[in-house]
Amino acid sequence: MRRAAKVDRNQSEIVAALRAVGASVQPLHAVGQGCPDLLVGFRGQCFAIEVKDGSLAPSDRKLTPAQQDWHRDWRGHVSVVLTAEDALRVIGVESYRDLHQQIVGNETTGKRCNASRSDTTNPLTER
Repeated sequence: MRRAAKVDRNQSEIVAALRAVGASVQPLHAVGQGCPDLLVGFRGQCFAIEVKDGSLAPSDRKLTPAQQDWHRDWRGHVSVVLTAEDALRVIGVESYRDLHQQIVGNETTGKRCNASRSDTTNPLTER
């Protein structure tokens, strides 16, 4: 019988930061078998993110053997993050401040920020 999945102390902060910039976040930590903790969608891209607690000693935040196998076999994007800022950089946002400046700048120029899925196109549904 599989035990309950461990959630890193900083995962909720990371999820909140990602959602604050408009990313969709699906927690996957309960999947197990080395699967990363989060699936993140942002600006038409998907990111698999493994969360590690940066306050732990480096030896305590190493990937488990199952995680190493998953990362090795995965054919898409996968990253390991320690902080909310790390997670934002993974999806292409340098910081909350940078995103705010981008949004404010776009409001003054009339350009739209591609921060939500509604701004992306799906070639399967276009005719």
